[in-house]
Amino acid sequence: MCLFQYEDDPEPEERVPAGPLFVPVRPGSGGGGGVGTVIRLFRTPLGLRTAVGFTDAGRLAATLGAGQPWIRLSESVLRALCEPLGAPLLTVDPTLSAPAAAATTPRPGLLPVRAG
Repeated sequence: MCLFQYEDDPEPEERVPAGPLFVPVRPGSGGGGGVGTVIRLFRTPLGLRTAVGFTDAGRLAATLGAGQPWIRLSESVLRALCEPLGAPLLTVDPTLSAPAAAATTPRPGLLPVRAG
């Protein structure tokens, strides 16, 4: 336990407004049959669905790539949009992500070898 209390240092369990966030989006179908933009949802390491927001565009680009489209949303609006979609969590400024899986096709005649 920390002996010192800082007014600007919230407890980990407390929800603290993050301010306007840079939210990753992708092309999607609009509700009216047109083409629109939808919020990208992710999964935590435990498999739970989460919305993701970044406090600046540089952090978003460093994590998801410079070509990742985004929109600005407040934390409360992002939560309100994603909770009905089964994503009750909000992850702000995630830094660790796995690299994209490379599509590999086995060569004909070769079987995978298992150790053990």
